Order: sequence, then structure tokens, then C-alpha cells
Amino acid sequence: MFVLSQYGKTRDASQHIPFNARRLVGAWIFLSAASVAHADTQSGYVVPPPPSELYGELFVAVQTQQIYPDQKTFVDATPKMDPAQINALYLQQRTVPGFSLSAFVAQYFTPPTDQVITPPPNQTLREHINWLWPALTRNTSTVPPYSTLIPMPKPYVVPGGRFREGYYWDTYFTMLGLQEAGREDLVDDMLDNFAYLIDTIGHIPNGNRTYYVSRSQPPFFSYMVELAAHKEGGRVYQKYLPQMRREYSYWMKGAHTLQAGEAVRNVVMLPDRTVLNRYWDERDTPRDESYLEDVQTASSVSSRPANEVYRDLRAAAESGWDFSSRWFGDNQTLATIRTTSIVPIDLNSLMFHLETTIARGCGEAHDFHCVAEFIGKAARRAIGINKYLWNSNGYYGDYDWKLAQPRNNPSAAMLYPLFAGAAWPDRAHITAQTVETLLLKPGGLTTTTHNTTQQWDAPNGWAPLHWIAIQGLRRYGRADLAQPIGTRFLADVNHVYATEQKLVEKYVVEGTGTGGGGGGEYPLQDGFGWTNGVTLRLLDLYAPGQ
Repeated sequence: MFVLSQYGKTRDASQHIPFNARRLVGAWIFLSAASVAHADTQSGYVVPPPPSELYGELFVAVQTQQIYPDQKTFVDATPKMDPAQINALYLQQRTVPGFSLSAFVAQYFTPPTDQVITPPPNQTLREHINWLWPALTRNTSTVPPYSTLIPMPKPYVVPGGRFREGYYWDTYFTMLGLQEAGREDLVDDMLDNFAYLIDTIGHIPNGNRTYYVSRSQPPFFSYMVELAAHKEGGRVYQKYLPQMRREYSYWMKGAHTLQAGEAVRNVVMLPDRTVLNRYWDERDTPRDESYLEDVQTASSVSSRPANEVYRDLRAAAESGWDFSSRWFGDNQTLATIRTTSIVPIDLNSLMFHLETTIARGCGEAHDFHCVAEFIGKAARRAIGINKYLWNSNGYYGDYDWKLAQPRNNPSAAMLYPLFAGAAWPDRAHITAQTVETLLLKPGGLTTTTHNTTQQWDAPNGWAPLHWIAIQGLRRYGRADLAQPIGTRFLADVNHVYATEQKLVEKYVVEGTGTGGGGGGEYPLQDGFGWTNGVTLRLLDLYAPGQ
């Protein structure tokens, strides 16, 4: 069989090609070998520099002196005149006796204001979420001059709180709820916005701010396309095929230049020439939105150049898990962060889905050479996942490619291969047992087994990870485990709403007194986009009468 000739003598490769890829393998053998040109040119849109570059010494002074308690506030502020003029005035005035930096900033910048959300009394949880959608919807087809906000042509939903812009991976989970609420218009609008960003910038940034452009986030665009296609039909796959292919090119940039044992940007080639992906960021400076925190972290590390630490901090921000013991060399301490040395299980599962979804789009377009190409890529990735990202302790996990060894840090990310369909069935069932033993708590799934005071660790649980777990387990016949995961987390959300009349970003799932989560660089945020979306779906699954 052609699959075996591609992958050698490994028996597992022939027996465990993921089933959603296996459906197309037969066609792959006979497809045309005609080449297909793929345009990767961009429209020429130029994103303005981030505040750290625009304001230089002024930026450093504002963030270092903590003019605002939250470092994100200044980078979201709008200047009242050309930044070059503001810089010139700062350089002139800063040495004048009695100069006040806080007064200067107040004079030349307008800080962002968060909308105060006051819901009507006595709403049910479902009513409250549906009431929130308009409150969290933004339309920024135009933005003020010199703002860090990147305009998008259509309306979109923000998470809430300090997160005043759209975020890449949040949006998929928000879309789940919008679709359930009958807001297919907003699902389509946000898909079109992301297609616009891919076409103009070349990728979907972390969020639509200039200081986020140097990185992306977990690539859920293909899942968004699939979500819309469930309602609107297969034409959606073809409609967004050019953007899915361009996103794939972004994540795989530089792969063709690699030698075994090397990495470039988001791509790693392992010694046997298996190609997998990692998180990365183009910049190796402190994050604009967390400048002081990053400087302090790097200054506590004497054994590494600061720019390496900054890159790893930024790469963790691309992962969405900022921060987590998953990225720490000692599983405990932020100062040991080594994100770019790690091949993550979640990212590679998402890339597998992107590859299979591109193949689906190519099928809709009757481009059978493309179908064969991307089914081949997906099959090779599934084999790489099951070779390198399977931990012999009984779960899918991350791999440290620099140390050439698995990471011994079980986390809720182990369920991504089940969610994407890349898991071997026997390993999916072993993983489910590990989840039940190590991660299932009274309030749902804990994120990791380590309590580090970071927000993506115990005792916190997050709505997106619960959805991934539930869907992955149901896909592999473990609805019996998916149900307690879903009902326990739903009870946690209900408890906080009943006592505080709000939904929040994350929840404590361990212990008897469950409630809003903590840890990390900023206070617990209300809103909250992805919690709202997942909660509506969980209500449908496990509490349809509510």
C-alpha cells in the first residue's frame, strides 16, 4: 500500500492512520500528479509599529514607572497627536524641573475605557449570555489615528474586561455560542474578518492590535470554517480555501530549508526528518503589553541572554497558555521558561486538522492533486504525533526537541489529538483513563497537575479546554466520561453566576469551594466570550431545559 511505502515498515503506521484521514487514503493513491500554483502574495497592507517602537524612551519610562497599574492600558491608549510630536515634546520637557510623567501622559494620551455591563435582574444563565452578545460586539472598520487597534471590516465579539479587541483562538469558542444562539451572521462576519487579516497581514495575529502582529495564536481558523460549513454547506470549505492555505504557509514557513535536528520559526525537523510545529514569535524583546513583567523575569535569569527569555515568553503568549508549567524547564518556575524548545501536542493536533480541512476544501474545488498532497501531510503528521507526542506514562503530551525527550507534565492539552481525530484508538482510551485519574476534579478538569500560581495551571479550569475534552472523548466513544466533565464545569459556572451574576474567564475546579480562578499577570476578567460560548453548548448537551 502506498501509505506504507511512504512511512516505511512501522506496523503502527498502517494500522492507525486517523480515521478521518483514512477515508481519503484510497483516493490519494490514484490522484492526479498535476501541479497546482499557489499564490502567496500579500495585499501590501502595512501594520504600524507597536508602541515600544513608536515611543522609545517614553514607552520605557511609562511602563517602568507603572503610570497605569495594568501594562496593557498604555499600549491601548490613543495618542492625541502624531507620536513623533509627542516624542519630541517628551525629550524637551523631561529634564525640566517639576516635570510629571503622569501629567504628561494624561495630557497627550486618552486611556481606554471599559464598558460597564449592568445586566437586567433575574436573568437565567442562558438569558444572560444571549443578552451579553450585543454588549460584547464591536465594529472597528475605522479606528482613531495612531491607535494600536487594527481595523477589521465587519463586527466581532471581544472577550470582555481588559480584552478590548478580538482574539484569535477565543473566537472559535465564542462562535460556538453565537451559532447556538442563531447568530450565524456574526459567525460569518468574524470568519470574514480573519480571512481579511490573513489576506492583508499574512496570518491571524494574536489579536487585532499592532503589538500582537509578531505572533499568531493556536490555529483554529479551520475549525471556524468547519463550524460554518455545518450550517451553510460544503461551499464554505472552498470559499476559505485560499486563506487556509495561506495560514498553513505561515505556520510552515522555512520548513523546506531545514536540516534534521534544526528549527526555524514555527517549524522543527526532528532527527528522523519528521516535521512538526512549535510556538514562536518574530520578536525577542519584552512584550509591549507586559513590558515590566518580562524585564523582571529576564533579569532573574543569569544563565541565558535576555532576548532568548523574551522570545520564550512571547512564544508562550502565542500558545494562549500564558503562563503554564508546560513551558517551564522545572515545571514550576517562570524563569526556567523554554517554550521554543518544546513541540506542543495542541498545536500539532490543530495543524493536523488544518491539513485535513484544506484537503476537504480542495475536494470541494475538485483539485485532487491538492487533496493528495494534504492528506499525505496529515497522515505524516499523525504518525509524528503518535511517535513523539505520546508519553509512555499514558497520555499525549509535549516533547522537548532540544533535550530529545518527552515532557513529564500531564495537562488538559492531552485531549487535543482526540478532538482533532489524530489519536490512535487504544491510546485515546488510555488517555481518557489518565484524564479521569489525574485531571477530573469536583468543578471539572484542572489544567495541569502543578500549582505554580500561573493561571494555566492547577487549580484553574478553562472553558475551551472543557469543550475540547468533551468533544474529543465523545468522538472516541467515552461520552460516559465527557458527561461528568461537562456537568461539573457547568455547575461551577452556574455557581459563580448565581452568587455574582457574571461569567468569568476561568474557574477554580479543585476543592469544595469552586469559584472564579486566579493567578497570572492580571486580575480575573468578567465577560467572558469563550466561557459564554462553551456554556451555551454545555446547556444544550447536559441541561437542555435551562
